[in-house]
Amino acid sequence: MRTFPLRIGTPDGLLFEGEVQRIVCRSITGDLAILAGHCNFCTALGMGEAHVILENGTSRSAACIGGMLTVMDGNCSLLATTWEWQEDIDADRAGKAKERAQEKLAKGGLSDKEYKIVEAKLQRALVRLSVKS
Repeated sequence: MRTFPLRIGTPDGLLFEGEVQRIVCRSITGDLAILAGHCNFCTALGMGEAHVILENGTSRSAACIGGMLTVMDGNCSLLATTWEWQEDIDADRAGKAKERAQEKLAKGGLSDKEYKIVEAKLQRALVRLSVKS
C-alpha cells in the first residue's frame, strides 16, 4: 500500500514523524481517513479515538482531543491539543477523572459554563478509557 509522510505534534513537541499508510481520526464534522494521494485539506479535530496505520501495516491507537489536521501537497500534519498514545494513557487517572465529573454533574447547581467544562472533562475521560480498553 502507498504511504505518505505524517507529523503529529502537540504544544509540547513532536510526537511522531514518519511514513504511514493511513490515519483515521475524528474531525468536528465526523470521522475521517487520510490515505496517500489525498487532496489538499484542512479541518479542525474533535475529541475521539485515532488510529495510525504505520508503513509496515501495524496499527497504533491514541486519544486525540482537539486540534487541526492539514494535508498539503501529499504531506499530512496533525497538531493536537492533546494526543495520548494508547500505551501512555493512565487508566486509573482517567477513571478517577470520570468519577469526579459524574459526581459534579449529579450534584447539580452548576452554571452553564461550569456544566460545559465538567461535561468536556467527562468526555475526555471517556475517550481515554475507550482507547485504553
